Amino acid sequence: MSAREPIPPGTLEMLILKSVARRGEMHGFEIADYIQQTSEDVLTVEEGSLYPALQRLLIKGWIIGEWGKTADNRRARYYRLTATGRKQLEDQIERYQRVSQAIARVIEMA
Repeated sequence: MSAREPIPPGTLEMLILKSVARRGEMHGFEIADYIQQTSEDVLTVEEGSLYPALQRLLIKGWIIGEWGKTADNRRARYYRLTATGRKQLEDQIERYQRVSQAIARVIEMA
């Protein structure tokens, strides 16, 4: 089993947006769990960084949140992507891939 790593700086918002884009409406714990499971337990999202990031995304209008009930009847805020959020996600993925490829080229040449 690999050690868990914190989310790299500047990528948490992109990972949240991508999670919600793939799975549809999700509450905070589901988002964090989805990222951890999809990364095969390499990435972990701390509650102290998740909820401030969700708040930033709400303020920017990239997601919307509505209160609802979980399967075990607990109150939770469910988030879903807006059209603006979908566009932002595409832009962030494009930038991330460009930077990742550039870093890979530098590492390969070393």
